[in-house]
Amino acid sequence: MDKIELLAPAGDLERLKIAFLYGADAVYVGGDLFSLRANADNFSLSDLKEGVKLAHSLNKKLYVTVNIVMHNKEVNHILDYLLELDKIGIDAIIASDPAIIDLALKKTNLCVHLSTQACTINREAALFWKNLGVSRIVLARECSRDDIQDILDNVDIEIECFVHGAMCSSYSGRCVLSNYLTNRDANRGGCSQICRWDFDLLDSDFNEIKGDKPFTFCTKDLSMLQYVPDMIDMGITSLKIEGRMRSLYYVATVVDIYRRVIDSYYHDKENYAYNKKYEDILTRCANRDSVPQFFNGKYDSSCSYYNGRMEVSNQDFLGVVLDYDGKYLTIEQRNYFKVGDSVEIFGPGKEIFSFVISSMYDALGNSLEVARHPKEIIKIPVVGDFSRYDLMRKK
Repeated sequence: MDKIELLAPAGDLERLKIAFLYGADAVYVGGDLFSLRANADNFSLSDLKEGVKLAHSLNKKLYVTVNIVMHNKEVNHILDYLLELDKIGIDAIIASDPAIIDLALKKTNLCVHLSTQACTINREAALFWKNLGVSRIVLARECSRDDIQDILDNVDIEIECFVHGAMCSSYSGRCVLSNYLTNRDANRGGCSQICRWDFDLLDSDFNEIKGDKPFTFCTKDLSMLQYVPDMIDMGITSLKIEGRMRSLYYVATVVDIYRRVIDSYYHDKENYAYNKKYEDILTRCANRDSVPQFFNGKYDSSCSYYNGRMEVSNQDFLGVVLDYDGKYLTIEQRNYFKVGDSVEIFGPGKEIFSFVISSMYDALGNSLEVARHPKEIIKIPVVGDFSRYDLMRKK
């Protein structure tokens, strides 16, 4: 079997480059049209051309989501868009609408990956989509280990599984609460995440049940890091990270950690040991708890937030390395830091480098005590092995 694919999200060209740099084998993005992340920056056709050129120069792949649920007004435009994607050289589209799939397979040379929106969770459904011509199935995030293995054992098709990121309180995104309560269509890219709101909880007589915290029913995030070896041995084709609207720092951190775990297991399966430190790093770059969710068939109240939660904005990400001249580290600042702070630099395939900021200067050479202006250029004297696009975070 070929080495398992690590598939990362990207909301723009900068994050696309970061995802590849930090170890993704393939990246999935959304175009300006027919994508389920209406609030993401998304990719124009010219952006997609640049993305394909970069991916193929690195011997990697670029997939485009075309996973909107179409209404009649889109029908007259979808084929032209698919033909443009075909001309650009996209490696595959990710779709769930049967009309889009049918057009792509009959009118273009595009490979089609079935979106998780199709909620494939059994071998008969997988066989149906295979016979239709789909080359890969992105399974529903509600699949257990046994569900996945049953499909792998009985259907000869590429299988892709989510391993990290947000979950949905509905079945793989098939929710209409957003439509009813805010008139924003969840299945057309406009989900307002109603499941994360606070609600009044009533008993059967409509009396309010009071608790220490407001009632909510949003799920915790998914993290399958400790089960990566199991998923490799099962024969899964691709491990997918959720998050086309996530930050550059989040994408870099999550891709880097999963890359390290995958490579470590392939390097020496017999002596592989789970590194708990990696789990701690992932926990710090997100603002929700994460659990394996349905994989082990033990989905219960510990997988959701029923009694409220606090989401604190992550401030660990301090800056992006722009340059290093052997003496001064040039940083583009992203969050507040100051002289005396303990920080660390990490980059793809590198050991984490920790140090205390002893002094720092602005772009004109003026001494600074505090970096408080977003995207300010900061120079820090330090000796080490640093490269462009390494990232600095709190230790």
